[in-house]
Amino acid sequence: MPQFRISEAAALLGVSDDTARRWAESAKLPLARDESNRRVIDGVALAAFARDHAHTAPDPSGVRRSARNRMVGLVTSVVADRVMAQVEIQCGPHRIVSLMSTEAVRELGLEPGVLAVAVIKSTNVVVETPARPLGLRRLAVDDVVPAAPE
Repeated sequence: MPQFRISEAAALLGVSDDTARRWAESAKLPLARDESNRRVIDGVALAAFARDHAHTAPDPSGVRRSARNRMVGLVTSVVADRVMAQVEIQCGPHRIVSLMSTEAVRELGLEPGVLAVAVIKSTNVVVETPARPLGLRRLAVDDVVPAAPE
């Protein structure tokens, strides 16, 4: 069963150590003790808390779709040539990159600062786990923030 120290839980939830500590002390995040008597949070409880407390920006489109992965954010970069464009959208802590036609970029009026909704429907989703467990060691930024796609 994975366990995470309060600082690790805070990094995974995107909050300060103090906020995670307050949640733990108020029993919103259940605390336990590991074999070294350190305060830890059970991974299953942390995952449930993260799911239940996730906040997403409201979808302004009002369109109903079958795709369940809809992420609202701001366009941060558009690199275009005559035919194709790369559009980056910052959706909360997540950077989404889309390749599309330059014509579509023009039609949608995509430029930095524009509100956009990334709709992701894929039959191929890769799930990875870290080479070494995150539990009970200090997290680095690279452990929480995914690397840029290759």
